[in-house]
Amino acid sequence: MEVEKFFGSNYTGTKDFTQQKVPTANATGFGAAADDYMERGIDLNEQLIRNKPATFFMKVSSNNMINAGIYDGDIVIVDRSLKPLNGKIVIAVIDGEMMIRRYEKSMNSLRLIAETPKLSPIEVNEFMDFKIWGVVSCIIRVI
Repeated sequence: MEVEKFFGSNYTGTKDFTQQKVPTANATGFGAAADDYMERGIDLNEQLIRNKPATFFMKVSSNNMINAGIYDGDIVIVDRSLKPLNGKIVIAVIDGEMMIRRYEKSMNSLRLIAETPKLSPIEVNEFMDFKIWGVVSCIIRVI
C-alpha cells in the first residue's frame, strides 16, 4: 500500500473530547426489531453428532469404499454407541488391522464387504480377533 493513496477518516472528534478521553460508553435505547427474528448460525456439532463422548472423526486412507461414495482423503464421523445393523458402514478391527467396510449379517454368517470390485468380502469366523469399533454416521469431503 502506498502512503500517497491512503485515505483516512476525516472525522477527528469534537474539540472537547477525543476517543481516548472517553472512558466508557453509555448505550441506552431499544435493540433493533429484527434481532427478535435473527437465526443462529449452523452448528455442525449439533447437526452431525448425536453422542459427543462416543463420536470420533477419522480420515479414510484407501479407495476400498468408492462405490459407497467414500474416497481416499474423506473424513468419516464414527459413532461408537450405535449398534451395527445390516447394510451399515462400520469401522472393524480384524487381527489388529482397522478397516472400513459394509456390515452384512445373515442367520449364521457375518461378512464385511468392500465397495470395490478389487477386493472380495471377508468372512468373519470364530478364529479371528474381530470386533466392530464403530458405525459411520456421516461422510465429509473437502473439495
